[in-house]
Amino acid sequence: MSEPTGPPGTQATPQGESPEAREKAQEVAGQAQERAQQAAGQARDMLREQIDQRSTQAGEKVSGTAHDLRSVSTELRNHGKEAPAKLADRGAERIERVGSYLNESDADSLLADLEDFGRRQPLAVLAGGVVVGMAAARFLKASSSGRYRSRLQAEGATGERPYQPPAVPEVPAEPVGAPAAPPPRAPVGEPAVGR
Repeated sequence: MSEPTGPPGTQATPQGESPEAREKAQEVAGQAQERAQQAAGQARDMLREQIDQRSTQAGEKVSGTAHDLRSVSTELRNHGKEAPAKLADRGAERIERVGSYLNESDADSLLADLEDFGRRQPLAVLAGGVVVGMAAARFLKASSSGRYRSRLQAEGATGERPYQPPAVPEVPAEPVGAPAAPPPRAPVGEPAVGR
């Protein structure tokens, strides 16, 4: 019978691995999983922080718009136009509510509210996605043509041109106007077929 090889007190498994190697592999895998979870947690925290900052900025801009709309309402009242002034006031109130919601809400509540809205109004979310996609496509198309033009102008200013492979001249199969080659002749001493 053959004896297992390895340090005394250890036995090799059928696959040839020792229990220590298996434990080491599990330890390394556990550490890798822990690092991945930490990285995912850090990414989530950074995303929440970005959403908080952006929503606060958006809330401030929206509140500024509400203030401007209130100024318009005041001007309309000064000119004796009460009905449009009331409409402007109502709009300003609604915009102020949106601005204060954005200022006061944290990332988790914003995302939870967005998910709830998506469950209640899936077609509205779909339509919003289509609109955002179309706007993004227009933006990318406009910015790519601008980058292309600026690159061409920069190349013209430096005198450098993009690489273009040399043109390969076309060689005609037969010269134009040349007589056609005569038909092949039968070798000497053999009768010509078909004559």
